[in-house]
Amino acid sequence: MRTNGRTLIIMPAWNESAVIGGTIQELRASWPEMDLLVVDDGSADGTADIARDAGAMVLRLPYNLGVGGAMRAGYKFALRHGYGRAIQVDADGQHDPVGIGLVLDGLEHSDISIGARFAEVGTYEVRGPRRWAMKVLAMVLSRIARTRLTDVTSGFRAANSRAIEQYSRYYPAEYLGDTLDSLIMAARSGLTVQQVAVRMRPRQGGTPSNNPARSAIYLFRSMFALLIALTRRRTVREG
Repeated sequence: MRTNGRTLIIMPAWNESAVIGGTIQELRASWPEMDLLVVDDGSADGTADIARDAGAMVLRLPYNLGVGGAMRAGYKFALRHGYGRAIQVDADGQHDPVGIGLVLDGLEHSDISIGARFAEVGTYEVRGPRRWAMKVLAMVLSRIARTRLTDVTSGFRAANSRAIEQYSRYYPAEYLGDTLDSLIMAARSGLTVQQVAVRMRPRQGGTPSNNPARSAIYLFRSMFALLIALTRRRTVREG
């Protein structure tokens, strides 16, 4: 499909009614020239109505598919409507709109650009088992992508038309599939990856789920997710 220079902001959202209105208003004020699509992932709290009232396009999924399923739907929308670039932004306000320009600029030299939280910018910090897991994941993904990556689980990432086409066909919904698995398969399919340093803000609402027990579980689950991703067959990008 022929693409143009339009950019689509894709925002997966599940029960984010407390914060999504403010997040959309901030994005529209900062980037009025970009289209904004909220993929409502089976919310039961009015997220879709609030997003629509705030001025976003809304794609409603019949039930909760997880971030991977929501993002795949978003990339299919981007491909069908001929967008040349797409960028994922969280509904909870953690992704600073200022960083959108930085992440998109990374597409000048790569197919996928990742907004990295651990690249000597800002004060975002993770400790304990979660940090150990992230270091191992970054080391493995850096070898596969053939470039230094420090934050491979970041959801703040952009895709050009080549990556949009890849993601519309393959974007897994399993645990960490939307970050690890999708990135591994994209790199193995010949797409190039780079990261740019961004600042991350605290959630604008809701309660973070981090605690020592969850961090330990994250360590084991992330290693298992990495193993599954590495054993998948390589996909060949069409065209």
